[in-house]
Amino acid sequence: MSHRPPKAEGMQWFNPYIVVQNIKRVLDFYEKTFGFQIRTTIPDKEGNIMHAEMVYKDSVIMFGPESDEHNLKSVQSLKGSPVSFYLYVDNVDEFYQKAKGAGAEATMEPQDQYWGDRICNFKCPEGYSWTFAQNVADFDPQKVPY
Repeated sequence: MSHRPPKAEGMQWFNPYIVVQNIKRVLDFYEKTFGFQIRTTIPDKEGNIMHAEMVYKDSVIMFGPESDEHNLKSVQSLKGSPVSFYLYVDNVDEFYQKAKGAGAEATMEPQDQYWGDRICNFKCPEGYSWTFAQNVADFDPQKVPY
């Protein structure tokens, strides 16, 4: 047995893998709108991207196409998803303006939340829900609304 580290270099212990219908469109959108950077793409023999990785600060996000063979369906094929993404940014208000200006579909303007984060929400072209957050206060259990 090899004495290699248990995870690959440059990867986190938890890495989301997002199934999409159009990887090229997603990579372009996430790069221009959300500020992610393409780390790698792996094409098949026909030149279609079969795997892609993007980074945001210290996070890696992987993308792959739908696959009947592996029973992988996109949020569009499933007509919804129980999964959403929560990502911290340096300045949520600036991020909101930039993403909206780049054409992202905003579903919530920046608002302070009782747990101490200021958040905004967007839906990507594939239909996934993204929450972008900036911590602006300490959590106060007295402010929990229920």
